[in-house]
Amino acid sequence: MKIIQLIACILLPPLGVFLTAGVSQALIINILLTLLGFIPGLIHAVWVYSKYAEKVNA
Repeated sequence: MKIIQLIACILLPPLGVFLTAGVSQALIINILLTLLGFIPGLIHAVWVYSKYAEKVNA
């Protein structure tokens, strides 16, 4: 599932954030960033994914 989340973060950032964090404030922020530009949404999605993975592994 983790590789699918990472691929979703790269291809469709809001979907990746949804799969990682669910419906949350991070999802709303990512949707807005993706509407402003794909790259900011992509960076935010990978950041959310890495923070979630860091929290799970700790």
